[in-house]
Amino acid sequence: METGVETLRSSLSSRLLLLTICFVMVVEVFVYVPSIAQFRRSFLEQRITAAQIAALSLVEAPDHAISKDLEFALLRTAGVKAVSLQLGDRRQLMMEGDAPARIDARYDLRKPSIPNMIGDAFVTLARGGKGMIMVSGEPLHRLGEEEISIILDESALFDAMALYSRNVMVLSVIISVFTAGLVFLALHFLMVRPMRRITRSMVAFRQRPDDPERAIVPSDRHDELGVAERELARMQEELRLALNQRKRLAHVGAAVSKVNHDLRNILATAQLSSDRLMMIDDPKVRDMSSRMISAIDRAIVLCERTLKYGRADEPPPKKRAFNLHDLLEDVRASVGLDLQEENASDGSPKVHLDNAVQKDFALFADPDHMFRVLMNLVRNAANILERTGGRVAVTAEEKGECHFVRVSDTGPGLSKKARENLFVPFKGSTGARGTGLGLAIVAELVEANGGRVVLEHSDDSGTTFVIELPCGAST
Repeated sequence: METGVETLRSSLSSRLLLLTICFVMVVEVFVYVPSIAQFRRSFLEQRITAAQIAALSLVEAPDHAISKDLEFALLRTAGVKAVSLQLGDRRQLMMEGDAPARIDARYDLRKPSIPNMIGDAFVTLARGGKGMIMVSGEPLHRLGEEEISIILDESALFDAMALYSRNVMVLSVIISVFTAGLVFLALHFLMVRPMRRITRSMVAFRQRPDDPERAIVPSDRHDELGVAERELARMQEELRLALNQRKRLAHVGAAVSKVNHDLRNILATAQLSSDRLMMIDDPKVRDMSSRMISAIDRAIVLCERTLKYGRADEPPPKKRAFNLHDLLEDVRASVGLDLQEENASDGSPKVHLDNAVQKDFALFADPDHMFRVLMNLVRNAANILERTGGRVAVTAEEKGECHFVRVSDTGPGLSKKARENLFVPFKGSTGARGTGLGLAIVAELVEANGGRVVLEHSDDSGTTFVIELPCGAST
């Protein structure tokens, strides 16, 4: 449930802002580590330079002698406690001031190493500036000396490094907040707002999926979010159509259920009449009556199920081996093709069914299901050929562990729309009078028997559907 109040945990924008600040601070840490080491080195080099200038005063003085007050003043100005110069193998203490008796650490700036510089800097920060250190370096202007060393109180170095660290910290915070703000605004307008729009559309569509006004209207963006908007709009439209289709199926089921009782009564009357026809001695009448009784029995069963396809509760198949050739002859009679073949001399276009199935071919499936499957396929083909006439051929063969039943016709082929929506209720109609339920029922019944039905080809030479079913041994 959306409350309109976004917290740091639930708001994507807030998370992006915090993550940006954290990432910038991490980058600043990597910048700060070498910079504090370089700052420390620069500080010490400045002290060495100042100490060397102070030492020059002693060198230029008569007999290299100056007063103690001047020496302390020069050392205080240089910020060191003592200065010494190395001449060859001999070290000379030039200015000692109040040099301490104990040295806590010694450093040499002549051979700098980045890891050593970083380590020395953090040692200074960790020690808190409590100690005396000796720093050796190379003189800037050689006066014959090879090395200059100074002794200084580390507290001044620590204070300078601490001030530098605070300035870097403040500057890092300012940069991170400013950068995070810019990134936040950019992401907010480029990503977060479109994502919120998509989210609102999904929530609104979930509440009323049948309302087309709740579907998202895609923008003209060409990036990933634009693709997501267009795909979401397409998905919402397909889902809305599917829901409407399901509602229509439910209405069809309800309508058929209402007429089921009366239709069963009518079929019962027809069945009684057929029974009386069976009492006539004419063999042809008896044969026609027998076929009529079989057709009425199947119609009664279908009425009892009341088009259960819409409720997706077809009864489970009762598989057994049966003669496919004989079943196809019943399909011929149920579709009415036998009468057309008997009246072939009247000159009107006729549809002929070629039963090319071997007379002893046994198919393992539910006979009632397969009767409905073949009747739908043959009737669809006959409807297409009724104006021009043509042939419908049914063949069957066994390959490996599967049976393949092919239903072919010599019609003009299926339309592009029909091919794209095959086996989809109310969309896969193959004729002007069709509803599209026939092929959907075919697919469901074949799948219920463990097989599948596919369109092998459909062009100007005709259309062929292939039914693949497992053999009885494999089941």
